[in-house]
Amino acid sequence: MNLTNLTKIALKALNNNKMRCFLTMLGIIIGVASVITMLAIGQGSKRSIRAQIAEMGSNMIMIHPGNMERGGVRQDASSMQTLKLNDYQDILDGTEYVSACSPSVSSSGQFIYGANNYPSTIYGVTEDYLEIRKFSIDEGSMFTPQDVLTSAKVCLVGQTIIDNLFPNGENPIGKVIRFNKIPLKIVGTLTPKGYNSMGMDQDDMVLAPYTTVQKRVLAITYLQGIFCSALTEELTPQAIDEITQILRKNHKIKEGEDDDFEIRSQEEMSSMMSSTTDMMTILLACIAGISLLVGGIGIMNIMYVSVTERTREIGLRMSIGARGIDILAQFLIEAVLISVTGGIIGVLLGVGASMVVNLVFNWPVYIQAYSVILSFFVCTITGIFFGWYPARKAANLDPIEAIRYE
Repeated sequence: MNLTNLTKIALKALNNNKMRCFLTMLGIIIGVASVITMLAIGQGSKRSIRAQIAEMGSNMIMIHPGNMERGGVRQDASSMQTLKLNDYQDILDGTEYVSACSPSVSSSGQFIYGANNYPSTIYGVTEDYLEIRKFSIDEGSMFTPQDVLTSAKVCLVGQTIIDNLFPNGENPIGKVIRFNKIPLKIVGTLTPKGYNSMGMDQDDMVLAPYTTVQKRVLAITYLQGIFCSALTEELTPQAIDEITQILRKNHKIKEGEDDDFEIRSQEEMSSMMSSTTDMMTILLACIAGISLLVGGIGIMNIMYVSVTERTREIGLRMSIGARGIDILAQFLIEAVLISVTGGIIGVLLGVGASMVVNLVFNWPVYIQAYSVILSFFVCTITGIFFGWYPARKAANLDPIEAIRYE
């Protein structure tokens, strides 16, 4: 018997039990839709985190003084003063894979303008800091290298500072605010960036020349940190190696001794966050995959019922010349039709559910082609796998015994 006739017989058999067929499909539909939706949410979260890290500077390298523990011993406050200005200069001049570099010192305190005040942090940096952190000037201009040399009392402010110190919508450019009794003239404003993936307000900051903060605010000679930017994200490890060699040489650290500084990169953070989201995506997909397994068991169950109900029909067909392979093919086609039809509906439902999640909950979603193809492939295999045993049972029936079956 040819495949076309077998398919027609299978379709007729399924059509005779529409409700039972639909309820059997339901397990596959829910399973496929769940897998696609869960993978879409997981991939969307991963891409969102990567995009937010890229906004902060995906090739950014952060150097901090001291090491939390060296040789198993916790370090004292003096170990946090290991970075000097010559370290910054040597990194700036002696590296091949670093495109920008800025020293960093900071202090928290109260900013005051007229009757308004707001607690925030002032960061002492150079003009390269904007490039490293992917900030941009909204209005006004960046302070100049001359301002850095002269420790000028100038600054740039973020949108949160503007909203709190100038609630009436005044233009902050040219205004003088005070920080710990030190007057600072606003020469520019930063383009708003909002909150990052860690929930930190990126607009809650004031930037000033590092010499101003270092000398006028903190009265220190060392640096609290150095921010660098690698040429590309892929070249970050090479840039870190260069920086490490320069700092070990400057700090006279012998071979085998621990570093008295710590280097972190956004690439590390990106990899860590990606591995976490990947793990969550796999977990969600596995939970959703259980629905597919339940759907497959449903197919096996209904095919067993179908074989039992149609035992006499199978006996009659075999007695007039149908071979065991024809009976096997017919029931397998029925199982595959149920699973494939359920898979198609499940794919459409999964894509629709992903869009609804995005629109209603505003969660980032990203549907990858492989998740749709994989779900469809799995549901087809499920139909064959769980339909095989009942179909095999039907094919092995004795025609005489089958005709006598009541």
